[in-house]
Amino acid sequence: MRKTILCGLAGAGLLVAGVAPVAAQACRDSVVMVHGNTGRPSDFDNTYNELRARGYTVAQLYRPDWGSKLCAACNDHSGSEETPVINAMIDALASSCSGRIDVLGHSMGATLAARVIDRYALSADVDAFVGIAGAFRGLRSCGTWPFAVATSTCGYWGLSIGSPFLGSIAGDRFGTRMYSIKSWSDQIVCFGGICTVGGVHSSQIAGENASYTYALGHFGLLTATAGAQADLIR
Repeated sequence: MRKTILCGLAGAGLLVAGVAPVAAQACRDSVVMVHGNTGRPSDFDNTYNELRARGYTVAQLYRPDWGSKLCAACNDHSGSEETPVINAMIDALASSCSGRIDVLGHSMGATLAARVIDRYALSADVDAFVGIAGAFRGLRSCGTWPFAVATSTCGYWGLSIGSPFLGSIAGDRFGTRMYSIKSWSDQIVCFGGICTVGGVHSSQIAGENASYTYALGHFGLLTATAGAQADLIR
């Protein structure tokens, strides 16, 4: 699916008189994993361990810690929530052997990562973007803008259906390749058993390359699909 770039060849990296380089190391994109609302970097432990098992180094993996852990309704997609995510992306780009990064986001972390990529014009620097159980079309539990639930998470910069924030990223690209991982039994995105907004599953990303469906809940979509996530960014 993805180019494999060879870097760090021994010696000058040239084949001289039929002598092959002593060693070659696969050059991969660094990876940024963004947890969901009130979550923690450790939420991505299964994915982290899967990537380590596939040869990624600790220095290639970034897990920013953002937002309040005590007040889910206080977090949104603007301001202090953005800072750890953009810092992680900048650091990941600076250390990336390929000069590009891959981004994985779960739940509100998916839309937050999209916001940061969009705001700082990083889409060309992202090879693969994977939204896991995101609400790119809004949460029915938040209501519909402007008659939304009166919290930051559902407000102007939040996830109410039709919010100005969601409108600002709708149709934009967050990487060269974009994928969504979704479920029809997601207890957060599928409020009241309804997963769609305008006839489309809310976790799907406009213009995505593919969408993958699993019979898992909101959190199982993150923890039980580590192998699939790793496959998508390779």
